[in-house]
Amino acid sequence: MNAPDRAGIRPAADIDMSSWWMPFTANRQFKARPRIISGAKGMYYYTPEGREVIDASAGLWCVNAGHGRQEITDAVSRQLAELDYAPGFNMGHPLAFQFASRLVEVAPAGFDKVFFTNSGSESVDTALKIALAYHRARGEGHRTRLIGRERGYHGVGFGGMSVGGMVANRRMFANSLLPHVDHLPHTHDPSRNAFSRGLPEHGGIEFADALERLVALHGDTIAAVIVEPVACSTGALVPPRGYMERLRAICDRHGILLIFDEVITGFGRLGTPFASQYFGVEPDLFTTAKGITNGAVPLGAVFMKGAIHDALMTGPEAMIELFHGYTYSGHPVACAAGLATLDIYQREKLLTRGASLEKEWEDALHSLRDCPNVVDIRNLGIIGAIELAPREGGEVSRAYEAMVGLFEAGVLMRYTGDTLALSPPLILESEHIGRIVDTTRKVLSGIS
Repeated sequence: MNAPDRAGIRPAADIDMSSWWMPFTANRQFKARPRIISGAKGMYYYTPEGREVIDASAGLWCVNAGHGRQEITDAVSRQLAELDYAPGFNMGHPLAFQFASRLVEVAPAGFDKVFFTNSGSESVDTALKIALAYHRARGEGHRTRLIGRERGYHGVGFGGMSVGGMVANRRMFANSLLPHVDHLPHTHDPSRNAFSRGLPEHGGIEFADALERLVALHGDTIAAVIVEPVACSTGALVPPRGYMERLRAICDRHGILLIFDEVITGFGRLGTPFASQYFGVEPDLFTTAKGITNGAVPLGAVFMKGAIHDALMTGPEAMIELFHGYTYSGHPVACAAGLATLDIYQREKLLTRGASLEKEWEDALHSLRDCPNVVDIRNLGIIGAIELAPREGGEVSRAYEAMVGLFEAGVLMRYTGDTLALSPPLILESEHIGRIVDTTRKVLSGIS
């Protein structure tokens, strides 16, 4: 694909960076050595100077169909001209209903209700609220406890931070998090599972059985368990074999709702439309965002089985069933972007394309095993992680240094702690895989 027109784009050196407090960024470090993106097309980003950078992260795990898709641009433009905004409280517009119906068609059977949000963080808080409301509506209002997992990431709302298990995200706000929350242990076990290909072999049952210990401690007060099928934001931690199935069985045994956070794994990332289909394990609710609009316009959605929705459809007909929602829930422009995105996914079979690329992707990633300081490589679907040995007493991790070096060498890649995380757009080809891996090898070879 041709690079986007750069007419009128200012050089990075001419950008005043003083006013924007950037999210999840070491701002002083970044502004001393900025990495600026000004254009994108297909598999590539472009800098203001016109340098091509292959996107090995799908933006932030969201641009699954690649950048600059004209169908999405046209759909958004048409919708802005026809209906730029409509309230979702006691009003409706056609696209929200149409988009919900289309989403239900690609979801696993039985997930026939959708609640729209604007982000993954909002989707998580919404799912937690629905779980609590469901139990109360069924006469089990004593079920108020929520269970997350260590090293889990569920966004930055107070609900998501509370069930999340990333220490740095919680530390500053620890005294203000939700009460009645507990955590399962994370599933990362490099002593037994380092350099696993696909699902690790060891620990699945024992890690899941930790839920039984929490049930013994908290009794029938647990409302829901929320886990990411793959804990991507904390380093692409892949669950061991049998783990998801065991969690489902324990939740069933004790009347606990199981929530999958599919904000990253949804919409084709594992070679199936949703991770529940990859694992063959159905949750009761699952959260989405990111790939739902190919990252073009903010939108999220919570999918649930009809029985959960129906449990709240009681009482007087004129009564609001769930006192929850957002000004921009089901925004018409976002729904237009989502519908166009679904058209692309289905026409190009992107929701399942990862299955045909998974083995090549796996082999390419694991070819980096002999690079300096590599202590683990993980993969599942079109997700990858390269974990590097930590530096003793060093403020700058090897992974951060590698991320900077990769960008300068023409590859955009995420880093978290000591891990490089990969999740390229699902339109990637063999040549892109080769370029990503070859460049990574060169950069890692130059880091001490």
